[in-house]
Amino acid sequence: MRLPSLLWPRKNRLPGGWPGQRILITGASGGIGMALAEALAQRGAHLLVSGRQQDALASLVDRFPNHITAVSADLTNASDRSRLVSAAHGAGCNMLINTAGSNQQGFFDTASDSDIEQLVAINLTATLQLTRALLPQLMAGPQATIITIGSTLGRLGYPGQVTYCATKFALRGFSQALRRELADTRVRVMYIAPRATRTAMNSPQTEALNAALGNTVDTPDAVALAIINAVEQQREELQIGLPERFFTRLNTLWPGAVDRALLRQLPVIRRFVATKESSL
Repeated sequence: MRLPSLLWPRKNRLPGGWPGQRILITGASGGIGMALAEALAQRGAHLLVSGRQQDALASLVDRFPNHITAVSADLTNASDRSRLVSAAHGAGCNMLINTAGSNQQGFFDTASDSDIEQLVAINLTATLQLTRALLPQLMAGPQATIITIGSTLGRLGYPGQVTYCATKFALRGFSQALRRELADTRVRVMYIAPRATRTAMNSPQTEALNAALGNTVDTPDAVALAIINAVEQQREELQIGLPERFFTRLNTLWPGAVDRALLRQLPVIRRFVATKESSL
């Protein structure tokens, strides 16, 4: 068996910089998606943003009328996805940033079938379906980029986040496989894994748990800046946070050590875990 070469040419840099980009951002009605929309509009990019919260999207348009157009959409709904894809065609989007997502904190034995189905539909299925629908347009242009926002928990199974971890592990595999599938095209595929981030998806119990465990919690603005830097530096994957990079690497090389570390945290996790869902 002949192993494939581990060397390949790098994709070209962003043509024209951010002002030359026409970007679709999902999940832009809050959290990381909104912070990205603000930061990229300030850099001169032209944005089509989507989310479920119409008032938040309207506020973005009011603040950046020359750079942002909004389409309210539920990405799990086929008709809404179709409307968004049509709008992306009309806007000539050459970059897709998948930030839409949801979180459910709770132990797996208390999850209902509908809880599991809903989280998988929002975090995983809708992202794959939207990306596939936009691929012909992205591949037809001189250059395009697909960026999917995952999580540290896409490489680290964590108590109280079983279904969420499953969706984020899947998104990382999706991005890696799609990047390799499109390696001989002009479409770049990136995967960004934030650590804990202070967004509306966090319940008070989640915030209290992070504090009790001493977890570093980033602001959405800090995560948005890290994503922008990763794009400019042509990173294919980025795990935000040095301790988190160490812990996920340890989880790959020595999972038993991580098992024992999380077993010690389990009593604290059980004190704070409750089910909370929010979608952007």
